[in-house]
Amino acid sequence: MSGGVDSSLAAALLKKEGCDVIGITFRMWPKEECGSSADRACCSLEAVTRARAVAGDLGIPYYVMDFSKDFKREVIDYFCAEYLKGLTPNPCVVCNEKIKFGKLLVKARELGASYIATGHYAKTGFDKASGRFLLKEGRDKSKDQSYFLFNLSQQQLKEAMFPLGDLTKERTRSLAKKLKIKTHNTASSQDICFIQDLDYAEYIRKKTGVEIKKGDITDKDGNVIGRHNGIPFYTIGQRRGLGIAYKEPLYVTAIDIGKNRIIAGTKKDVMKKSLIADRVNWIAVRGIEKPLRIMARIRYNHKKAAAIVTRIDENAIRVDFDEPQAAPTPGQAVVFYDKDVVVGGGWIRESL
Repeated sequence: MSGGVDSSLAAALLKKEGCDVIGITFRMWPKEECGSSADRACCSLEAVTRARAVAGDLGIPYYVMDFSKDFKREVIDYFCAEYLKGLTPNPCVVCNEKIKFGKLLVKARELGASYIATGHYAKTGFDKASGRFLLKEGRDKSKDQSYFLFNLSQQQLKEAMFPLGDLTKERTRSLAKKLKIKTHNTASSQDICFIQDLDYAEYIRKKTGVEIKKGDITDKDGNVIGRHNGIPFYTIGQRRGLGIAYKEPLYVTAIDIGKNRIIAGTKKDVMKKSLIADRVNWIAVRGIEKPLRIMARIRYNHKKAAAIVTRIDENAIRVDFDEPQAAPTPGQAVVFYDKDVVVGGGWIRESL
């Protein structure tokens, strides 16, 4: 229970169905940081107060658990390390896998719980033919969060429940108001909850002590055309913030961490026909041996694109799109769909 409307309604709906519900909020940061966090961030004092109040209204037991050390190791350290390597991380995917359906699930079992239920807009299912648990898109396509859940294992999906999967966000708020849930009109949480008021580079400097060095921006031929403020300020496909006057808009096309430089080019330079991904997690299938035609999403707000996935080895695949896609970004996830079913996904290693 994050203190928001989604998880509050999820708990209320399960209680209404007759389930034996326990409310849990997990603390992601040290106590002093939770106390100073923004109102819209999960685990702030305001969020815990709201979640506790909802649990009290529902008449369910409520616990606050401290996962700050686990969160720092699994999520924050990963986030900082990826940016320092010139990659663009996706901490929400890692948090879902390692914390919400990892550490939290272990603690929930200790309390006698059989499932973890969250306010994610997604669905689960079971395919008798393959004997596999499935992950599906939520009904509200504008709020669907299946992309962020692609790395869950079969066991995690077996123990996951998403009560809001068949609801739209509008319907969620309407039901919450009807049920007199205090959080029915709370604002949606921010994208990366732990950043708060700092920019990414300043946050990384604060957490790691690593000096963020300025460097050159070059064109694809190596000609210096500008200066950058530090690698963590940039991601492939970025257009704003380059500060370079040119005859047409410039985009970040590559990051050279070894030479501390940003390579910039035009729109056509960020359009890629293929990518390589590794650390693949298959959900609907056990794996692939022959090329598979699917729809692929290369970032959360990216429109699905037709592609063919080909196995390279046990851990890596190649994705060839029917049409070039804008800026497949190393460090981000590529997730595969068959209609509304998540077939699997992996982490983008390079674009071609």
